[in-house]
Amino acid sequence: MTSASAASLRARKRRHGDEPIVMITAYDEPTARYADAAGVDVVLVGDSLANVVLGHADTLHVSVADMAHHVRAVVAAEPRAHVVADMPWLSYHVGVDAAVENAGVLIRAGAQSVKLEGGAIRRDVVRALIDAEIPVMGHLGLTPQSVLAFGGYKVQGKTRDAAKVLLEDALALQGAGVYAVVIEGVPPLVGAQITAALDIPTIGIGAGADTDGQVLVIHDLLGLTKRPPAKFVRRYADLGSAITDAVSRYARDVRSGNFPGADETYENPVELLD
Repeated sequence: MTSASAASLRARKRRHGDEPIVMITAYDEPTARYADAAGVDVVLVGDSLANVVLGHADTLHVSVADMAHHVRAVVAAEPRAHVVADMPWLSYHVGVDAAVENAGVLIRAGAQSVKLEGGAIRRDVVRALIDAEIPVMGHLGLTPQSVLAFGGYKVQGKTRDAAKVLLEDALALQGAGVYAVVIEGVPPLVGAQITAALDIPTIGIGAGADTDGQVLVIHDLLGLTKRPPAKFVRRYADLGSAITDAVSRYARDVRSGNFPGADETYENPVELLD
């Protein structure tokens, strides 16, 4: 049983006195299990797995089948948190019917809702998904699937006109029926303005402290990424160094003959000794 449904998340606004929503990514059973044990509200099976798990430079290199594979691994942890899956690039860009079919694959894999990028241009897709009884989370601002159009990962909403478009897009998504909106890579004033204008919760990542929740990529949080972290990342551990140290000690023990020792070796049966 999950502690948070799309419907219950939809009602959570800090201005109503609700606690901020805690969302984190996970891509396999161990990370989902440990994250859920920490009490997060939402586990996002993000297409960021292309970056932090598969080593690609962007998120454009994962398919619906890839995402479904990782959704199944995450739900194997039986998390209490709500599980939302990213719809990957081109899975909802080529028609409403294809979008519903692709979202259905992720739901059948175990996701409880899906997330897609884009504003007013995605209204028809959002409505079709909701008509198919699939809850939808939106994503605005720095949308990683738009990296080629943006010309890189750049802060969005930096002008008055750009901020206005983001607000209009947020209102359009709310009108289409999304239960929450991720806002990424915008000035804090823009994050605060969109949060104040919406009746649904906003979840920020590089959008300031005034959103209704926050999300981070678990590999960034744990210090497991190979690239320098973005400005909005706070590292809570350096597991990369800890892993290298542990494996180095293992290699040293193997080479010196200290592993395996008596404690790691089965006893010889008496029959074999005879």
